[in-house]
Amino acid sequence: MDFIFNMHPVSLLAIVVLTIYFLAINWVFLYRFLFLNDFIGKEQASLDGLLLGSQTVTTFSYLSQIINNRTLNKELLSLAQTASTKDVTKFLSFISMVASTAPFIGLFGTVVSLLGTFTAMATNSTGTIGIVTAGVSDALVATAVGIFVAIFAYSYHQILKRKAYEVVELIRMQGDTLLSREQNSAS
Repeated sequence: MDFIFNMHPVSLLAIVVLTIYFLAINWVFLYRFLFLNDFIGKEQASLDGLLLGSQTVTTFSYLSQIINNRTLNKELLSLAQTASTKDVTKFLSFISMVASTAPFIGLFGTVVSLLGTFTAMATNSTGTIGIVTAGVSDALVATAVGIFVAIFAYSYHQILKRKAYEVVELIRMQGDTLLSREQNSAS
């Protein structure tokens, strides 16, 4: 606890902000990961049904909500794909922002803390290397926390981005299958 109370207030603030970031990205990741896994399962089942001879998408598929007794065409399927992309990429920009700003927040806390250490050394003529090392050690904690949060945010972003791509591709494949069936039945 002494370590926390002896930290520069700006470094401490940076660590608090980074802790809030870390908690937020973990919550978003867990929520979106489970949502996207469920979405992928439904769309995969619908695609499997289409490929095995079912004439329509299953009732729990994203396309079934968009088509809803409308005439099937490329524009409608394009709209469905765009709408699904919007749905599955929610919060990705937030996670990306955390991944890119977390190291800078940590670095800001480090720089301000180092400035405070050097100021304390300048005013204390009997300063020893112990004062410098303690100040540098405290300062670098903020950088380490920033990098730690950024690593998780970047990893989460990549995982969720890949899952979102899978959903969009499953919807595209369903649409292509439906269009090809409709074209074959019209000829």
